[in-house]
Amino acid sequence: MRHGEVQNPDGVLYGRLPGYLLSERGERQAELVAEALADEDLTVLLASPLERAQQTVAPIAKSHDLDVITEPNLIEAGNVFEGRRFGVGDGVLRRPATWPKLINPFRPSWGEPYVEIAARMRAAVDRARALAAGHTALCVSHQLPIWTARRNYEGKHMWHDPRRRQCALASLTTLVFDGDQLAELRYREPAGASDPTVTGA
Repeated sequence: MRHGEVQNPDGVLYGRLPGYLLSERGERQAELVAEALADEDLTVLLASPLERAQQTVAPIAKSHDLDVITEPNLIEAGNVFEGRRFGVGDGVLRRPATWPKLINPFRPSWGEPYVEIAARMRAAVDRARALAAGHTALCVSHQLPIWTARRNYEGKHMWHDPRRRQCALASLTTLVFDGDQLAELRYREPAGASDPTVTGA
């Protein structure tokens, strides 16, 4: 699950910075997902250590009477532009000193390599599967890690166009396993659609 909408009035890339909490809409999104999952056989909840993920999982933990396991591998991707606006005309793109960080979108050169994101996300999924054994586990993470993991499980290259991510706020990307093999991948948006390119969402 991706976390809900975050209060981010300055439109910065907040990444792993502390203090970015859910907006009122984000809190409602989390409640909607809790309602959608009310009848799911959830036995394990893991969440990124960042506040927005912990807030998002809270209504689900309450409705299922489960404790939340903080899983460091579910954290947001590292990014050298944390705390800054990022856009043509109003952000880091106006400063030539930042351009060397933008030369390789395939790695990417501005942050944590996709291969590392995928590896840690798969480790988190493996932990969740082991803990839930025969039941359903929920992991709450962030857009880029979820999308990177999905493409990795699907055997696709992990570099991509961010505008084409299918990972709305508070969305659910479900991995169904048969033994150790991924048998099915599902996606749904219990809290509605959102724009994947909105900064800080």
